[in-house]
Amino acid sequence: MKTRLVGLLVLATLILAFTFIATAPAAPNKANAPATLAAAPAERHPEIREALEALRRAKGHMEHAAHDFGGHRVEAIEATDRAIKQLEICLKYDKD
Repeated sequence: MKTRLVGLLVLATLILAFTFIATAPAAPNKANAPATLAAAPAERHPEIREALEALRRAKGHMEHAAHDFGGHRVEAIEATDRAIKQLEICLKYDKD
C-alpha cells in the first residue's frame, strides 16, 4: 500500500512537472532573431538636431509674423540664422 501511494505521488509530480514545462513560454532565442529586430544605432546628438528644428520653426514664425516687434524681428532672425549655422558646423565636425 505504501509503495503504491509513493508511486502515485511520483507519477502525479512528474505529470505536473511536464505540464508546467509544456505550458511555460519559451525564452526568445537571440541567435535566431531576424535582422530587422536588431537595435538601430542611436542617433548622434539628438538634442542638437532637435534644437536645429526648433530654431528653423522659430525663424519661420518670425518671418511670417504680423509686425516687427519694435524693430527687433530682423535682428532676431539674423541671430537665429547665426545659431543655425553654428549648430550645423558642430555637426559637421563631429563626423570624425
